[in-house]
Amino acid sequence: MKTETETKNRRARKAWVVGVNMGYGHQRTAHTLRSLSGGEVINANDYPGIPPRDRKIWQESRRFYEAISKFKRIPMVGHAVFAAYDRLFQRIVDFYPMKDLSRAPFLTNRTYGLIKKGWGRHFVAQLEKDPRPLVTTFFITAFMAEEFNYSEEIYLVVCDADISRQWAAKNPISSRINYCAPTPRVVERLKLYGVPKKRIFLTGYPLPEENIGDEGGILKEDLAQRLANLDPNNVYLSKYCQLVNNSLCAPTLKTRHPLTIMFSAGGAGAQGEIGLALARQLKDRIVAGKLKLILSAGINERVKYFYERGALAAGLDAEETPGLEILFETTIAEYFNRFNKTLRATDILWTKPSELSFYAALGIPVVIAPPIGSQEDFNKSWLLKSGFGLEQEDLRCIGQWLDDWRENGYLAEAAMEGFIEGERMGAANIRRLVFDADE
Repeated sequence: MKTETETKNRRARKAWVVGVNMGYGHQRTAHTLRSLSGGEVINANDYPGIPPRDRKIWQESRRFYEAISKFKRIPMVGHAVFAAYDRLFQRIVDFYPMKDLSRAPFLTNRTYGLIKKGWGRHFVAQLEKDPRPLVTTFFITAFMAEEFNYSEEIYLVVCDADISRQWAAKNPISSRINYCAPTPRVVERLKLYGVPKKRIFLTGYPLPEENIGDEGGILKEDLAQRLANLDPNNVYLSKYCQLVNNSLCAPTLKTRHPLTIMFSAGGAGAQGEIGLALARQLKDRIVAGKLKLILSAGINERVKYFYERGALAAGLDAEETPGLEILFETTIAEYFNRFNKTLRATDILWTKPSELSFYAALGIPVVIAPPIGSQEDFNKSWLLKSGFGLEQEDLRCIGQWLDDWRENGYLAEAAMEGFIEGERMGAANIRRLVFDADE
């Protein structure tokens, strides 16, 4: 039995929550876990006092990846170059036949070479001034902490449904990094990479708790409204009425908003043209107030202007059209907060299969845009096998197949599948792991 003082001390404990501002995936995951630190998220590649040499190494790696991602848009040549990069540096090998994959690849050895020369030493020294459990969403930060003998526990939160060998330490058997795995496949994959079982914890991916609520109350309320929009003919609901009622405690499903689609582009604006295709093809429904389209531009002003200009060219003024919203904020924290709030009244999340794939557990069907990179190929496969998402079809006839999916209850089925089968308590599970590990 814990004393009152011990309980208060445990609740007062804080961790360091660390991400990197290289795309939204690692930052979004860290933002969701910000309560572990009292609200603070540190970016290992962009913090006050970072040595110029360290900043340069981070910037060069970021610029290289962004350049490759943009180059991918060039027909034929771009796809070939990106495929070569993906195969050499990001590829996740086939799971079967299972075999020992513990040997460190070239990129991992190169990363450790830079760390041996001092990359990250200053950052770890700053954390060591106030030792706390370290919760990071990027593997290189975990490697740095271990190599420079950080005195507290190290937790690495995985952001994809499957991962490459890069996520495991150079010497995984002797490493003391603890892994928070979002899926059983990540657990098994880490074992193949040589990570000891005692260092792997199946926590689930951390979803925003403000979208879940106490005992899932907020989530259930939102899903009840969502199902009314996703299944207008009651095709799914007539078959699974008892399941829905028992799960949501909602004998009647009513909505307070029109069918709402959010398209989320990548951090660098990848696939923004899909968002504009949606605006063009669904224009009449948007103008008539039958459908709302949200184009998520993140904090990228270039993407925001791209959407604004493209919408105007399609005959839609984002300032004057209630059914069209461009989601943009100037800071990453404000963007994530607004994104989560907007998601509550969103019926369909349309995105490439990034970390947002896990948001299907909030009872939101995912329309899957083409994946970019090996990890997104596996996220797509996970979504389809789980029944949480549907792959986008011909953009020239969106209205036709979207109507078909609604009228046949396919989207409602995906929403309920994600709600019932998906893991949505990842943030709470990680919190318990970090703060109760020594109890």
